[in-house]
Amino acid sequence: MKTPKRIAVIGLGRMGGALARNLAPHFEVIVHDLDDAAIARCVAAGATGASSSLEAADDADLVVSSLPMPAHVIELYETLAPHLATRRAETGAETIVMDTSTVDPDTATRVAELVGRSRSVACLLGKGPAQAEAGEVPLFVGGPDEVLDGLGPVFDRIGARVHRLGSVEAAASFKLVSNLIGMTNLAVLAEGYTLCRDAGVADDAFTSALADTGGWSAQAEVRLPWMIADDFDPRFAVRLGLKDLALTVAMAARRGIATPVGAAGMSQLASAAAHGHGDDDVNAVLKVVDPGRNDV
Repeated sequence: MKTPKRIAVIGLGRMGGALARNLAPHFEVIVHDLDDAAIARCVAAGATGASSSLEAADDADLVVSSLPMPAHVIELYETLAPHLATRRAETGAETIVMDTSTVDPDTATRVAELVGRSRSVACLLGKGPAQAEAGEVPLFVGGPDEVLDGLGPVFDRIGARVHRLGSVEAAASFKLVSNLIGMTNLAVLAEGYTLCRDAGVADDAFTSALADTGGWSAQAEVRLPWMIADDFDPRFAVRLGLKDLALTVAMAARRGIATPVGAAGMSQLASAAAHGHGDDDVNAVLKVVDPGRNDV
């Protein structure tokens, strides 16, 4: 497969917008989102705005989607698939689709069925918006090897490392599992931090001591300072973390695999959402463990 020249990016949230801005200086990038301000930020970086997903995808070599919910992803490709099929029949041009949304493997399968498995790629993004803006996220990809080979220059502009995981379903599953582990780790970190704080351990002492133990983690490195500072700005919102863990636990249930610890982590996110913290960062699970933080 040839490297794409014209790329449509649909969904310009914190992650999708960062992808578009990193691609715009190097490719012809057309963007669409329901938020005009999100489109404007990408246009300022060199992209061209489109009034609809169909307009954005017109004549695109690659369609990149970054949407919040599985239903949004399926709706998009149910809309685009007939258009892409007509273009292929009339011109012979192949359009690759690359979904970067965090979805369940059944959704990844549905997208592949709609657009053709030989043209479908899953490219899940690790870490967060700051790393996405810097083009430094790890990429967890699945799809045909020959297509992934052709997308190498695209991957180089949006990520730091590429992990090939097999099928689109495998890549989607890995991202969910990664979030299950990370969010469950975060839930127990909030409990441990609150317990030590109540026991009189100073914040700086807790941080330095924990970093010298097996209890340290990427979540501790990134989110413990935010917890200590009562910083709950939504880099990754509770409602999205809850969605991801609900998808993961449901996926495990369908496979007959028990995930009781993951389900407990999901319950902490559900509790945070129920207490009105759904739009806070996922570190707001701390507010459930330590209700005194709720007034911050």
